[in-house]
Amino acid sequence: MDFTKMHGLGNDYIFLNCMDSTPENLGELARRLSDRHFGVGGDGIICVCPSDRADFKMRMFNADGSEGAMCGNGIRCFGKYVYDKGLTDKAHLTIETLAGERELSLMIREKRAYAAAVNMGIPILKLPVLLQIGRAGYTAVPVSMGNPHAVIEVEDPAALDLQAMGPAVESHPAFPGRVNAEFVKVLSHNELQMRVWERGSGETMACGTGACASAAAMMSAGKLDRETVVHLSGGDLTVRWDEKSGHMFMMGPAVTVFDGKLDN
Repeated sequence: MDFTKMHGLGNDYIFLNCMDSTPENLGELARRLSDRHFGVGGDGIICVCPSDRADFKMRMFNADGSEGAMCGNGIRCFGKYVYDKGLTDKAHLTIETLAGERELSLMIREKRAYAAAVNMGIPILKLPVLLQIGRAGYTAVPVSMGNPHAVIEVEDPAALDLQAMGPAVESHPAFPGRVNAEFVKVLSHNELQMRVWERGSGETMACGTGACASAAAMMSAGKLDRETVVHLSGGDLTVRWDEKSGHMFMMGPAVTVFDGKLDN
């Protein structure tokens, strides 16, 4: 089985070409390949599949084997994969996901894609909820970007004990299906700092849907302009919330790390 290791701001995935056939037990395969000691290592796997309604279909599985609906960093890499591998010559693509169809525009240099802008759809915000974690209370803003997020403002995301806070929010009773947890601080009218604990994968260096969810939560509260830079552990994403259409747009890099072959 051939594979390609890719990342968007350090949020890394193992890509499989499933245009002709799909391996069995993808959840189990994701757990095995994502292991950073006994596998390839990654935050999950992404399968490139045919679609009967879009250019391609993306299936994404977290490191714990659970299937995710959408992945912002992953879909940018997805676009680079299909273009660089010659599966398409189109720089503007529509990708089918479990969260619906997403449109992306690739940025090309020397016949290779290096970044992408993605229409991430319309964020759905719900009323804030109070989370009791230990002796402390935290206000979380639930936001759906096709997958669920809980956005929490903190004094210093870098100083947060994410190994304790992340699982506590992910599995909090307020979120029966578990949730992606973002811990943010507004730095200026167009800058946001963020750390993320992803449902099924733990702390990751970046999360595209999480960046959009966090920006939407802070923009709706009047704390950010409609276009902002989100600073993540792995680098920066630019996020713009179009006031007229209500759609959120995300722009960032996509990188190929290496190609490989699995023997068993």
